[in-house]
Amino acid sequence: MESEEDVAATQTAIFGGGCFWCTEAVLQQLQGVVRVTPGYAGGDPPAGGGDPTYATVSTGRTGHAEVVQIEFDPNVITYNDLLTVFFASHDPTQLNRQGPDVGSEYRSIILTTDAAQKAAAEAFIHDINTSDMEGAAVVTEIKELDTFYPAEAENINFYDRNRLSPYSLAMINPKLRKVKKQFTHLIKDKL
Repeated sequence: MESEEDVAATQTAIFGGGCFWCTEAVLQQLQGVVRVTPGYAGGDPPAGGGDPTYATVSTGRTGHAEVVQIEFDPNVITYNDLLTVFFASHDPTQLNRQGPDVGSEYRSIILTTDAAQKAAAEAFIHDINTSDMEGAAVVTEIKELDTFYPAEAENINFYDRNRLSPYSLAMINPKLRKVKKQFTHLIKDKL
């Protein structure tokens, strides 16, 4: 059980890099990450009230993206480390898609919670875009967080509950292998 002191010491980051099942599974494995919660953000408040749902966001009409809210201990992992893993684990040059997942709800997006996060994200993208003139430009949207809406229970810890599903085997496992190999020093379990 987390103490109030532990929770107070954490910071929050919000990233969307395609399907939130993939992003959640990747970021959960990092040292210093306390909790990863899939959800929706970056769109307009739902007409008629209520929270966005998987069904409404999937229409592409709400403007929301599938995102994850990451609670992390900045004494263990930095925001820049999270950005590094985030950008390495998806293709930030694809507009409104990641692999077979197509639509604005799957766009690459960073929702910032303060000016420092915005500046860090902008600098990170600038560095990527100026480091390799041969590559495609990063299209990741940077936007101030308005409201984060947690996803439905069936979308939380999807990978842990569905490791043998076709989606997990085809989409999530390759991302996990890549991140574990590339960022061994940041992984919780080095087995």
